[in-house]
Amino acid sequence: MLAFPLGGVGAGSISLGGRGQLRDWEIFNRPEKGKSPAYAFPAIWIRTDGKPIARVLEARIQPPYEGSSGLGSNNSPGLPRIDACAFTGEFPLAHIAFEDAALPVKISLEAFTPFIPLNADDSGLPIAILRYRVSNHGTKKASVAIAFSIDNPVGQQGRSNQFRTSGALQGLFMQNPFLAKTDPLAGSFALAALDAGGAHVTYVTGWQGGGRWRVGPLSFWDDFTADGELGPDAPLRDTVGSLAIKRDIAPQSDAQYTFLLSWNFPNRTPERCGWTAPKGHERDVIGNHYCTRFRDAWASAEYAAGRLDQLEKQTRRFAAAMRETTLPGEVREAAMANLSTLVTPTSFRTSDGHFHGFEGCNNSGGCCFGNCTHVWNYEVATSYLFPSLSRSLRENSFGYCTDDRGKMDIRQLLPESMEHFGYAAADGQMGQIMKLYLDWRLSGDTEWLRVHWPSAKRAVEFAWIDGGWDANRDGVMEGVQHNTYDVEFLGPNPLCGIWYLGALRAAEEMARIMGDDAFAGECRRLFESGSKWTDANLFNGEYYVQKIQGMPRDKIAPGLISGMGSADTESPDFQLGDGCLIDQLLGQYFAHIAGLGPLLDPTHIRKALQSIYKYNYKRTMYDWESVQRTYALNDEAALVICDYPHGKRPKVPFPYFAEVMTGFEYAAAALMMAEGMVAEGIEAVRNVRRRYDGERRNAWNEAECGNHYARAMASWTPFVMLSGFDYDASKRHLTVKPRYRKSDLKSFWSTASGWGTFSHRQTAAQTKLSLSVDQGGLRIASVALDFAAGRSPLVAAKLNGLKTAWPSDVTLKQDDVFEIVAR
Repeated sequence: MLAFPLGGVGAGSISLGGRGQLRDWEIFNRPEKGKSPAYAFPAIWIRTDGKPIARVLEARIQPPYEGSSGLGSNNSPGLPRIDACAFTGEFPLAHIAFEDAALPVKISLEAFTPFIPLNADDSGLPIAILRYRVSNHGTKKASVAIAFSIDNPVGQQGRSNQFRTSGALQGLFMQNPFLAKTDPLAGSFALAALDAGGAHVTYVTGWQGGGRWRVGPLSFWDDFTADGELGPDAPLRDTVGSLAIKRDIAPQSDAQYTFLLSWNFPNRTPERCGWTAPKGHERDVIGNHYCTRFRDAWASAEYAAGRLDQLEKQTRRFAAAMRETTLPGEVREAAMANLSTLVTPTSFRTSDGHFHGFEGCNNSGGCCFGNCTHVWNYEVATSYLFPSLSRSLRENSFGYCTDDRGKMDIRQLLPESMEHFGYAAADGQMGQIMKLYLDWRLSGDTEWLRVHWPSAKRAVEFAWIDGGWDANRDGVMEGVQHNTYDVEFLGPNPLCGIWYLGALRAAEEMARIMGDDAFAGECRRLFESGSKWTDANLFNGEYYVQKIQGMPRDKIAPGLISGMGSADTESPDFQLGDGCLIDQLLGQYFAHIAGLGPLLDPTHIRKALQSIYKYNYKRTMYDWESVQRTYALNDEAALVICDYPHGKRPKVPFPYFAEVMTGFEYAAAALMMAEGMVAEGIEAVRNVRRRYDGERRNAWNEAECGNHYARAMASWTPFVMLSGFDYDASKRHLTVKPRYRKSDLKSFWSTASGWGTFSHRQTAAQTKLSLSVDQGGLRIASVALDFAAGRSPLVAAKLNGLKTAWPSDVTLKQDDVFEIVAR
């Protein structure tokens, strides 16, 4: 099941399989599960004395072995392979230890693509690094060669391969000069050996051709296994190029063999990737940002090779910071594993640099286009790790997508700024307002907020139009509310209503920043009114429910009905009703992230979370009844979307009510942690990762409506909640109040300006915070720590080991260490 994506953020990916094979070549501007060149494999040749040994450098193929032609001939499944391997995935690093007692050396592979928080460009390189390490523990010299063979992937007829050298690079540049420049597959690919100084590099630009019968595989194998070298080129060649690195390894020594794969395919169009376009523009080239930086695949390979030491160092610093955290392993793993979604075809950057995302990916096309507001609302990973990409999403939402009335398109068409999608989602629009506030709070960039505030204000006011969500302006959404369940809820409900309360709070704060006190006051009035009403009317003593209220269709404002919900808006189907909904408190979830405080009675919030744990948590799925999509079953534990514990389920409830989806589970888990249910939240995260354990399902592909689903990146939030690290850049105020192991915690932190690690140690006598900056910087004017009740602490601070005045305005830069002790 393993497929570990290798590639840059928004730049496509090639996955590393569990045996060490390359699979799922999704570099051609669309998802393509199962796609691979006819030949793409490494091989190893070893000689200590006597007859050499050769293997395809992958673990043996696993069952099933069926096919109309057996396993066929692609990638030569009949050649000998390595006995076994152990795969360790720690995104963005993958490690494979190969095991074969018949070989006189030990072999391992480390694969990665640079992934550096806050650096979207250097994290967006269209490359994959494959570094093999061979260790000779014997008493004799070992001569070892590794050859990589790849069939030119650039189109079909007319492909050509050329050997190139450039600095530390030697390799094959693959292209297809016969393709028109506008062809969807026009582009280039590079297979290069990196830092092969002292090694003997050989190659063939193509395997031997043979007319009707393919003689190349046998010719290659005979050539390579004879002496571990390749060449010369045959007069008649096919399109499979091979590159070999050969080294002599002394006894008790090891050697590295580094290959770099790079690609460049500029002709992204809406039609090809599965994005809806304005009519007549389906084949417009919207491009790729990485292609504006690099003219071809060799150029990006050169860039990466020239900076690899620094790129790798920063990537490893991030991986180490996450690895060394003392937060629960399952929380760390969930947070990191789903970051891989950013390098899959779910995410891309167009040639103008803007970031875009599908909801997920089908096997051969994007699934549910448009930076869908009510799906991408759940994740905060981009806000914390790649704020420029998060801000790009806000710029899309509050740019052309918000019209003059304040209606925000639930989905963005591309090319942009030509045509509106047509309708809005209540939860999506309110969530975007809260995310705008979060992105500003993490950065403190008030001028950026000022640009988008007029659109944000209109987006709030849109709720108040005649026939709208809150036409009577009482702080309660009674109107027709399209939402993430792909239907419209009619009448007050917790999902959309609490998002609305959170948006009112965020708008209140932003209005005050913008000097619009009158609007801030109105938002505050509506928030207080709506919060009070919701507690009084929707809380049933255990959790929040919906009051279904039909509405004549001719009274509904334009742009609120999707056509996917109930045809009868006066007696509607597809409603929540009295169900216990997993994300009934989603607005509160985001309010905690954004530092907006409680939106409802805190005792009701905690009781509702306890009810979700009581009713929605299924310790096994053996007896759970669902006729819908199945994401958990049998002995697996999960939080279901909705349960009707008191038997009051509507005859036709909303779609997906009986399903299980990880993004919803992560959000609920994070909110549990924030509200003191730490053990229950950790348990929920643990259950998800047990389902995605690499045997039942791929550990780097949490699916919902499509592979690599964006909502699952909500897995970053439990990490943030447990660490207790919160930063308000506008006030330069840092709060560190861990919710886990506060007596001795080490964790990762990130803001829009920097990232690093911190440790928090607390005893009865003192609290000590030590904060290190790995990249960027951080300005701190005040700090709030968690002290024992009733203490009035005396505070001392140090910067890089030297006492510094406190309180004061401290500016930290890369490699600085700031310590503060409260006694």
